[in-house]
Amino acid sequence: MGTALEYAEQALDGGMSWIDQDFGFEVPAVVALTLMYCDQPGRAEELFNTAIMEFEAKGWRGAHLSFVYTLLGYIRYRRGRLAEAEDFVRNGLQIADRIGHDIPAQWYAIGTLIETLLARGNVAEARQVARTYKLADGGFPRAVVYPDPQAVWGKLLLAQGRIEEAEHHLSTAGKRLDLRGTRNPSWSPWQLDLALAQVTHDTELAAATAAEAVVRARAFGASSVIGHALRVAATAAEPARAAVLLKEAVDHLDQSPAAAELAHALIDHGTALHTLGDPHQAAQQLYRGMETAAACGADALVDRARAQIASAGLRPRRLSSSEQERLTVAELAAARHAARGLDNAAIAKELRIDSRTVAARLSAAFTKLGTDRLGLGRALGD
Repeated sequence: MGTALEYAEQALDGGMSWIDQDFGFEVPAVVALTLMYCDQPGRAEELFNTAIMEFEAKGWRGAHLSFVYTLLGYIRYRRGRLAEAEDFVRNGLQIADRIGHDIPAQWYAIGTLIETLLARGNVAEARQVARTYKLADGGFPRAVVYPDPQAVWGKLLLAQGRIEEAEHHLSTAGKRLDLRGTRNPSWSPWQLDLALAQVTHDTELAAATAAEAVVRARAFGASSVIGHALRVAATAAEPARAAVLLKEAVDHLDQSPAAAELAHALIDHGTALHTLGDPHQAAQQLYRGMETAAACGADALVDRARAQIASAGLRPRRLSSSEQERLTVAELAAARHAARGLDNAAIAKELRIDSRTVAARLSAAFTKLGTDRLGLGRALGD
């Protein structure tokens, strides 16, 4: 990840135009997406917002604008702002539909929209999108498209409970991507979805698949994908081990801007703790997970958290009706200390609070600013 960020910074040094006649818009798009995969989606959004202004000033309202809206939606999806992601992607797909069918801009939008709908829990609507655009009827495009269409199709099949078909497509997509050298689960988490399919009938195989994905995620180094991989690995582990993996997953995701994935890990962790007979810690994680999921628009996760809270004999809390975008004074103080290089223990000592409170405040800051610890200084304007 460090190498990727270094090259991205070099590319941005001195500014970068989206309408450069020599480089085209592909180069700044790749730079922006690199920042997103490296847990700095807020900065990636800044670049795409610049793209929209440059394209509209130039009068480019076709495929270029479709790509930008779709990729902005993809970034919002990765940040866990699912309702906003859906709006952006539908806008991008609408523009692509006007241009033509079976074109890259349309493939990008279809896959991203299905991923977003699945994250929200709208499986039937995701299936309808796949049916409308004949996602799997005529084969998948040879061009490099992300999210990978065949992997998206496999994920949709998994959500429908069509396990055998899901495994086939996810395995096939994985072999193809591996041959291309595309092994980073931050780029395509096909291996994690494959493990979730395998765990329904072969726990050992699922554990091996997830373990390899964890190794790949750690090699890349982004907290969001490490947390995601650990959460999936926990599904194939016995209860005590699963709780350990999920705690580590939450710790990593607390250091990332991936709010929806954090909500998922918190709810899984709370469920595991309840199984192990730790109702106090379980309640804390379940309540926090439910509130985070609600802020993301992940309705299915909210319902799951509510059900788990009820089964634990706990009273549901009233969910907040809106999400604050601005940092609170307390969050800003913790973030400024972190930007100076202090770790959580040192920040806790400086602010005279406990480390858990520091972690929660920083997690909120990462989510709102769309960055990880590395990008805090720039995001705060320091």
